[in-house]
Amino acid sequence: MNYADIKKCDVANGPGVRVSLFVSGCTHHCKECFNPETWDFKYGEPFTKDTEDKIIKYMEPDYIKGITLLGGEPLEHINQQGILPLLRRIKKMYPEKNVWCFTGYDFEKDVTGRMLVEWEETKELLSYIDVMVDGEFIIEKKDLGLIFKGSSNQRTIMVKESLASNKLILWKNNS
Repeated sequence: MNYADIKKCDVANGPGVRVSLFVSGCTHHCKECFNPETWDFKYGEPFTKDTEDKIIKYMEPDYIKGITLLGGEPLEHINQQGILPLLRRIKKMYPEKNVWCFTGYDFEKDVTGRMLVEWEETKELLSYIDVMVDGEFIIEKKDLGLIFKGSSNQRTIMVKESLASNKLILWKNNS
C-alpha cells in the first residue's frame, strides 16, 4: 500500500483534532474529486512500519481525538490489508480514540453486502471503525453546508451500532 499524505493535526475530517491518513489508490474516479492524484495506487510513498510508528506517535497527545482514513479509497482490498495492522495497534494503544473512515463504497451494498463475504480483512477492519462516511462524491449533489461530507448522497454511519442492530444507525453531530 502507498499513501499520499498524513496530516498530524486535521480538523476538517471528523470531530476534534485528528490524525488523517490519505491512502493511495481508488477505482471510483468521482467527477471533480478533491484528490484525483490519489486514484493511482502507486502515488505517494510506501506505507511502512516506520510510517505506522510515525502515526502512532502523532496520536499520542491527549488533544488528538482519533484517526481518519481517507484517500484515495481506504476500503480498496489492498488498502484494507495495509491499514489493518495500523488499526490493531491504535486500538490497543489508544482504545479511547475513535476511527473515522471515508469511503466511496455503499455501506449496505458494497461493504457489508460484498466485502464482508469476499475479504477476510473486512470484518476485523470494521470492528475498529467507529464512523464511516459512505458513498461516492457526486458533484451534482455537492453541498457546502454538510458536516464532514461533500455531497448529499453521502451518509455518516455509526458502524458498530449499525452492525449490532442490523440496521443503519446514522451519526448525529452533538457538538
